[in-house]
Amino acid sequence: MASPVPRGARLPREQRRELILVAAREVFVDSGYHVAAMDDIARRAGVTKPVLYQHFSSKQELYLAVLDAGVEDVLAAVGKGLQSSPDNRSRVTATIDAYLGFMAQEDAVYRLVFESDLVNLPDVRARVEQVNAQCAEMVAQVIAEDTGLPGEESSLLAYALIGLAQTAARHWLRDQDGIHRPEAASLLASLAWRGISGFPKNPTTDQQGATP
Repeated sequence: MASPVPRGARLPREQRRELILVAAREVFVDSGYHVAAMDDIARRAGVTKPVLYQHFSSKQELYLAVLDAGVEDVLAAVGKGLQSSPDNRSRVTATIDAYLGFMAQEDAVYRLVFESDLVNLPDVRARVEQVNAQCAEMVAQVIAEDTGLPGEESSLLAYALIGLAQTAARHWLRDQDGIHRPEAASLLASLAWRGISGFPKNPTTDQQGATP
């Protein structure tokens, strides 16, 4: 939860902006875009409404800034998972675990990225599509390098894998008590690996991550 500072306290502009973003994320997640009020966000951030508008000219601009931060979190998590190991099965597990971890964040920002109530707005829809496209691009690059498959085929497989990860992670989040995160990641990775490991390893690729 945001930790507002006393009104009138002087903070560097970037620090103040970050406090506003944290407060806005909480309000947007709790209330949704349409119900969220700039007054509520300003109060939670510990700023006056005029100060809030000095940083963001509208509620929509503020929402997009919060959404951008969530998009960056997803991309960073997936990228880290893909780079976590030269072993492909381990990378599959780490990437799926990245989705589970993002969904399980305490701030629940995943609701803005994957369940936005403003998805019909072109700027929001573009960002949601950007998440899927960039995640798929990262995964497709690994698939293409390791299998030698053409770009179109690698991309289709990548979208299938991230679709599995996203959908399963959202379901898992609703019933976390049923299965712990490491077990969920391992289970889903086993399913994904049974499919992706069926594609022959590119013989020109380093054998360190070869299919067993």
